[in-house]
Amino acid sequence: MIAYILRRLGAGLVLIFVVTTMTFFLAYTQTGEVARGLLGQAVGPEAIAAKNHELGLDQPVVRQYSSWLTSALHGDLGTSYYTHQAIGDALAIRLPVTLSMVLVAITITAIFSVLIGVGSALRGGWLDRLLQTLTMVGYILPSFLLGIALVILFALTLKLLPATGFVAFSVSPTGWLASIILPAVTLAIGSIAGVAAQVHGSMLEELSKDYVRTLRSRGISDALIVWRHCLRNAAGPALTVLSLNFINLFGGALIIEQIFALSGFGAYSFQSTTQSDLPAVVGVVAVTVIIVVVVNLIIDIAGGQLNPKARVR
Repeated sequence: MIAYILRRLGAGLVLIFVVTTMTFFLAYTQTGEVARGLLGQAVGPEAIAAKNHELGLDQPVVRQYSSWLTSALHGDLGTSYYTHQAIGDALAIRLPVTLSMVLVAITITAIFSVLIGVGSALRGGWLDRLLQTLTMVGYILPSFLLGIALVILFALTLKLLPATGFVAFSVSPTGWLASIILPAVTLAIGSIAGVAAQVHGSMLEELSKDYVRTLRSRGISDALIVWRHCLRNAAGPALTVLSLNFINLFGGALIIEQIFALSGFGAYSFQSTTQSDLPAVVGVVAVTVIIVVVVNLIIDIAGGQLNPKARVR
């Protein structure tokens, strides 16, 4: 298992290096409009040259990358061209907002996907039809419409939850949950269907195998067979889909953050990109790929624990 984890960790570190390197070179070879964007369209070439020199953009891109990589390895992702705030500090404020929303959403997704997927595989009937309905609704219904509907119902009509804002967990755990549950549910609705469908298909496949009939012939209850054996074997593909959903939810959080007025990672990423704030863009990509690698590593470890055959890959 240790060798398996080290292989996955090594592949993740290579991915982080490759993606951040490519992003840096693609961003910093297109610096022509950065100074003009900072100073305004009416400035002359002398002012632009002076600003590029101040920012270090007149140096060879290889030297700029070497300086950035050295600083990044020490935890310094640079300083924003526009706000003059350290990128690490800005992300430390905004990242917990998006991660809270996505982690709660993926927890909701995992719980309901297993319940619906297993139930529909065992019982069929109305649960199977419910799964098909959820799949269709989840794929068709735009998340921003669902978010607006939830705000109108639970915040404005029933007044049970706040419509906007974020409360840090360290300030108030209950306030944190109240502020994050509506955006998390909005994100989760669309992903439950896909994961539940995967659980449903994997469970049907497992239930048709010979070992299930053998266990039943020994008098072992169906509940024990399903939850101890079948679900364990069916969890691998479901975990893969769940990890992909986590990445999709993390990347698609921008719209939800706008609906619920959350100053999160998605909003910061969008602002940095539109402003051509190069240090912020590279910092955002670096943190994003690190999160992706960590999530995939966790899923790989969980899959390796559930299915020892996966460790030999």
